[in-house]
Amino acid sequence: MNVNTETFPRRHRITVEEFHRMGEASIFSEDDRVELIEGEIIDMAPIGTKHAETVRKLIRILAGKLPSQALLDVQNPVLINSGNEPQPDVTVVRNRSYIDAHPGPEDVLLLIEVADSSLTYDRSVKIPLYARHGILEVWLVDLENRAVEVFREPSADGYRDVQRYIPGERLTPLALPEIDVDLVELLG
Repeated sequence: MNVNTETFPRRHRITVEEFHRMGEASIFSEDDRVELIEGEIIDMAPIGTKHAETVRKLIRILAGKLPSQALLDVQNPVLINSGNEPQPDVTVVRNRSYIDAHPGPEDVLLLIEVADSSLTYDRSVKIPLYARHGILEVWLVDLENRAVEVFREPSADGYRDVQRYIPGERLTPLALPEIDVDLVELLG
């Protein structure tokens, strides 16, 4: 006797390809802020003024310091795998054409999430996702506590090196030693 051990109801997960087809079919409007995480469509928090200003500061700080082998990507997707296509706030990727596919984990030199209302979600869901898929370095800008958490050395169990920086300290991404970020400038 064949016994079905699955329980119902269960979630129906979708792929990145299906997610894109939904967008092409105008199921989402151009202004909808959604991303695909673990095969589920996730509504992203609205961008508040502090969040937007911090992203602008990051653009200003990073843009003039990037070497020619790197590109600055802002609020664009990263294709993690067939069930995950997050949209980080800022990503520094290898300088190559992405006309046929979004950057993948192997292209990401630095990924930055800016968090005000999304801090718990970013820490518990997105950061572990990035670690499992080998994103080398992630910065989580914690606006409420005026700090940056730096995650390095990814593994299947999370990041092995996690450090917290505050205004008065400086940050340099491992893959981009020519970049030096003054946290007073970033966090005010």
